[in-house]
Amino acid sequence: MGLPIDECISLCMERKLLSETIVREICEQAKSVLLEEGNVRSVSAPCVVVGDVHGQFYDVLEIFRIAGRCPDTNYVFLGDYVDRGFYSVETILLLVCLKIRWPSRVTLVRGNHESRAVTQTYGFYAECMRKYGSSSVWAFITDFFDYLVLAVVIEDSIFCVHGGLSPSVHTLDQIRMIDRFREIPHEGAMADLVWSDPAPNTHLPNPRFTGTGEDTRSDFQISPRGAGYLFGKQVTRQFLTTNNLSHVCRAHQLCMEGFQILFDDLVSTVWSAPNYCYRAGNMASVLQIGPELERFFNVFGPAPEDARESPIKEAFGGGGGVAFDDDDRRALKSRGRRGSGGTLVGGMVREAGEGGFSNPVSLPCVAF
Repeated sequence: MGLPIDECISLCMERKLLSETIVREICEQAKSVLLEEGNVRSVSAPCVVVGDVHGQFYDVLEIFRIAGRCPDTNYVFLGDYVDRGFYSVETILLLVCLKIRWPSRVTLVRGNHESRAVTQTYGFYAECMRKYGSSSVWAFITDFFDYLVLAVVIEDSIFCVHGGLSPSVHTLDQIRMIDRFREIPHEGAMADLVWSDPAPNTHLPNPRFTGTGEDTRSDFQISPRGAGYLFGKQVTRQFLTTNNLSHVCRAHQLCMEGFQILFDDLVSTVWSAPNYCYRAGNMASVLQIGPELERFFNVFGPAPEDARESPIKEAFGGGGGVAFDDDDRRALKSRGRRGSGGTLVGGMVREAGEGGFSNPVSLPCVAF
């Protein structure tokens, strides 16, 4: 019997937790799908590019409402699916199920939070422990993260990546040669692709690099994040020219207006988590790319209150609670509200906060 993926999608859309056994099978099936994809995936236009969503499940549903449901819309997600939000488990499982069901219409790129180390700090590990009572689901999903692609090229023109450029990467072929099936390393090309940021002032001299003139490395700076680099207009133009590309689209940085355009329209940042951490007050956007590669940022706010369960009213466990990191330059941290968002009992799906089962569903165990 095959994996009942349509049933899984229906349950995920209702924000119901899948059993541990089904999560394992879903992750194994998704790995098989991703094994067929190279490090750099080619995507056709029209499509919609989505930035960081960080476990804000109801805002992901809002994206599907405003930009279209799968498979009607061709989606490129640029990573950071988990951590900080209340519903990282539900968010990533929904996206994984959509990837399995429509592999040619959903592309999942790896972000810096698709990492064992980062998720142990910023909430995903603690959420898995609260909702499942063990770290097994966290292990299944973080193993799956190792299979995510590193970059996307839309119509041989728009380069999409989570973070940015790297002084170790000059051509797309160099990205294609990276061994991506592993934990994100602390340094090197793979780390730079998920951690780097654009910075307009990186033309300033950098004592770490002695290159001058045409040496594009002189346009990289050490990043205050402690990983990746700051990159400027010079190296961006050089990378695009070398690879016959026109634009870099990336995520990774909070934008109060939902998006940002830099370097005379060579680079754009798309941010898709409105009211980040339920308190930042920012707008969000998705980048809609048309058949002729026209780009339109569809800006939106948080999902309406009547379309979500209020995170203030829901319990939220301690541990790695919702918080900005140092790079957000904020000192906002969750005090750890106690709560669930769904409790799993045996192989059944149970509604959050209910004393009994509501239309319980038991999904079959499937071996691959």
